[in-house]
Amino acid sequence: MTRRWPLIPTLFVLAAVATMIGLGVWQLGRMDEKAQLLARYEAAAGDTSEAAFPQAGDGADVWFRRSRLECPAPVRIEPVAGTSARGKKGWVQRATCANGTLVDIGFTRDLTTPDWTGGEVTGVIAPGPRLVADPPVAGLEAMARPDPSDLPNNHLAYAGQWFFFAITALIVYVLALRRRRGLS
Repeated sequence: MTRRWPLIPTLFVLAAVATMIGLGVWQLGRMDEKAQLLARYEAAAGDTSEAAFPQAGDGADVWFRRSRLECPAPVRIEPVAGTSARGKKGWVQRATCANGTLVDIGFTRDLTTPDWTGGEVTGVIAPGPRLVADPPVAGLEAMARPDPSDLPNNHLAYAGQWFFFAITALIVYVLALRRRRGLS
């Protein structure tokens, strides 16, 4: 009598493996897309012309460009972890303007809320979107400029994980089948 492979579990495992391989291939495609996006952000970071600060959406099309905006009467200023232009670690004071716009107004090592009543701010558009003031306001220090190279392109690692999962699933299934046949 010939032993057969169990049909339903085998089809299930093969479908799962095919899905994992498909996800790995998709991640490889995303890797190329992300590389192009990062190259576009690098070019934007070198562009000295001003862009309008985005009023809706995430504004990704103008990230890393210079801009200016009016921050009327900030409703809140809170410290968030940040880095100075000199590489020191400390606090970036982030203002939420009355119109909902976020503005990083400057760097400090002190948690005291700065006395800033708003006004025009120039700087660089960062992901969020938020404006990173350059020059800083309210007597604060300069912050590290938003850098496109801080955005990861880890899609190759993700693809490798999916391919590894597919191989692992096949190995585990074959071992399970061998063990099952040995017990029969």
